[in-house]
Amino acid sequence: MLEIRPTCEHCNKSLPFNSQEAMICTFECTFCKDCTENVLQNVCPNCGGGFEKRPTRPEALLIKYPVSTKVIHKPVDIEKHLERIKRK
Repeated sequence: MLEIRPTCEHCNKSLPFNSQEAMICTFECTFCKDCTENVLQNVCPNCGGGFEKRPTRPEALLIKYPVSTKVIHKPVDIEKHLERIKRK
């Protein structure tokens, strides 16, 4: 089951369970759409994979399956990230 992380790992923007801006990679690294497209160039800085829109958990299931409250805020070193992309 998806963790549904509460914020963008790069800019720390709030991404509630129903956010249309939340993007995830295959390992559930979570970033906002703006960072994914404009900063990370659709490449996850943690695993090197791509991103997809995070599904929305139905509100009726939030009590039984609550979203994560764990904030992961690790701003990406953009220069290093872009270098890794170039080497692919």
